[in-house]
Amino acid sequence: MAELLTDEEVSDRLPDGWERDGDEIVRTFEFDSYLEGVGFAAGAGGLAEEAFHHPELTIGWREVEARLTTHDAGGITGKDVELAGRFNELAD
Repeated sequence: MAELLTDEEVSDRLPDGWERDGDEIVRTFEFDSYLEGVGFAAGAGGLAEEAFHHPELTIGWREVEARLTTHDAGGITGKDVELAGRFNELAD
């Protein structure tokens, strides 16, 4: 099982655009159209599956909110910040 990051480690390692919300990290990605957001969510789902991770992805009009936490560890781990970085790369 992955080890929880300390508050300082979360702050130091949080990728651009992400913020902490309790035991999760969260970012809302914005797109020019609804279908671009759907495409991003599909790609993010594929990345998550490869990482054996299960984020919450909420698709809205021209935006997708992603929430990451490591459920079996009970909070934020290196797996979360790593996947957040991969989501950022996907959105660029």
